[in-house]
Amino acid sequence: MSIQKPYVVCFGEVLWDIFPSGSRAGGAPFNAAYHIYKKGTEVQMLSRIGHDDLGNRLLQQIGSWGITAEYIQIDQEHPTSTVVAHIDEYNEATYEIINHVAWDYIEFLPEHEKLVSEADAFIFGSLSARNEKTRETLFRLLDHAKLKVFDVNFRPPFIDVNLIKELLHKADIVKMNKAEMRQIMQFLSEEYRSEDESALYIQQHFNIREIVLTKGSKGARYFTGDQNYGFPAVPVSVADTVGSGDAFLAGFVSERIKGSSPEPIMAEATALGAFITSKAGACPEYEAEEFHQFKHNSTIAL
Repeated sequence: MSIQKPYVVCFGEVLWDIFPSGSRAGGAPFNAAYHIYKKGTEVQMLSRIGHDDLGNRLLQQIGSWGITAEYIQIDQEHPTSTVVAHIDEYNEATYEIINHVAWDYIEFLPEHEKLVSEADAFIFGSLSARNEKTRETLFRLLDHAKLKVFDVNFRPPFIDVNLIKELLHKADIVKMNKAEMRQIMQFLSEEYRSEDESALYIQQHFNIREIVLTKGSKGARYFTGDQNYGFPAVPVSVADTVGSGDAFLAGFVSERIKGSSPEPIMAEATALGAFITSKAGACPEYEAEEFHQFKHNSTIAL
């Protein structure tokens, strides 16, 4: 298959999020892939599903959105992943994540080397590396990626301190929230200080080029080299926060690979994150024009 440039590879979990209102396709890297595709950038999802009804339904859903499933493997032994999502009174989500599912067993295939080495960005998280098989595949792929984007995305109880440190050492760009920044400093036996001091310490310790810090209603920060930038949140009426960070990352990466400057990169990221926060679910149906109008109105409001 001929892949048009630019394109992004998203690696890791694709699954069904089970909500009280019903099931929705999800998984952090897949959510990011969905919104990158909506932004008009080609995306390849590298994952694994079970040879079962849930897997077939996922393929149908992905296909209906127009996203290719060429690199989604079919597992004959392990089931398609499901995650039970709970939404609290503050519209925040917590998750019950089943272990030993298909995406825990993603295989490295010869064609992956070219796929990843020619991609403009390679997005990965920590959850997908919880088990040995997929972890080995991830590390092999990281050796070939030219722009490695690590979405920290801690999901208890699957937090392996040594693994997190290894992935941080591999990353070019790291996205984290404030709680994750504090945890990483704790992993390093360092006291959390200010955002600026902590970001600088993490950058220098792991030799990370860029850190993106998301802070919900308090906006976001972008640390790149010896420069840093602050951006306000876009005010919205919150439907739920499911997938808002993934949408933020999609907005960031889709602009970052164009070589845009920090201001338009973060304007796109904060707007897309807010737009998805105003809708129910991580991958709501929408047209590009609807988001562009939202962003335009938000810019006027700011």
